[in-house]
Amino acid sequence: MRLAGLRARRKLRERAIGGLLFAAGATSILTTAGIVVVLLVESASFFRHVSIVEFLTGTTWTPLFRPQHFGVLPLVAGSFLVALIASVVALPLGLGAAIYLNEYAPNRARSILKPTLEILAGVPSVVYGYFALTFMTPILQHLVPGLSMFNALSAGIVVGIMILPLVASLSEDAMRAVPRALSEGSYALGATRWETALRVVTPAALSGIVASFILAISRAVGETMAVVLAAGMTPRLTLDPRESIETMTAYIVQVSLGDTQFGSIEYQSIFAVGLSLFAVTLVMNIFGRWFLKRFRQVYA
Repeated sequence: MRLAGLRARRKLRERAIGGLLFAAGATSILTTAGIVVVLLVESASFFRHVSIVEFLTGTTWTPLFRPQHFGVLPLVAGSFLVALIASVVALPLGLGAAIYLNEYAPNRARSILKPTLEILAGVPSVVYGYFALTFMTPILQHLVPGLSMFNALSAGIVVGIMILPLVASLSEDAMRAVPRALSEGSYALGATRWETALRVVTPAALSGIVASFILAISRAVGETMAVVLAAGMTPRLTLDPRESIETMTAYIVQVSLGDTQFGSIEYQSIFAVGLSLFAVTLVMNIFGRWFLKRFRQVYA
């Protein structure tokens, strides 16, 4: 009788724990669904006044001035220009740091360098923005002719420094998950450390490395404050990194400052831009999951 009571209480406790865990998982799903619903409803109100074709193909973005134009391409181009520069900075440096930490660094050096590298990920983005504005841009103005005070180059470099710890940490974790027997077999065949790292460990960890790249680029596309302070708020369709640009996130900040009337078409435009940003990052993450599933290496 007593044993049956204990079993009943244990089952009840397990059900309660399962219910709490389900609620925790459902909360994230419902939050995401709520965000999507809000973006779709508000964007639908915006697209009742502005053609979707004009929005997606227009090359002029002046919703806060007369005459108004709602072509989102300048904002998309600005976001991708910053992300491209950030990728050029972060991806090779992050991968190089990961290879060093996994193959070359002694245990003591690794225990110091990896936490120090990850400290960069904890620095607020607004601090990176002021760092770009007051330190990086003046240096670049001496090196790059015609560089304006607000420019995509400085913003991209600083965002690259921001996402570098993400690339290095996740890539190093992927490399560390590769069985040591592969490296030892490579050394037994006479390969050097560099050859082992480049031709054995890196290909074996490729899916995890690419996943870190995609996650970092998504972070770069969605970066806000550092880009607002360093790149400016000039919606210009250009690929010249010396010029001031505006990204999708920077425009959302600009309208959200409180000077725009609630419910106006200018206010509704931030939801259309937000939906575009959500679609871009969603596509990148879907590609990342497909790549991870397609090329994942499973070891016994």
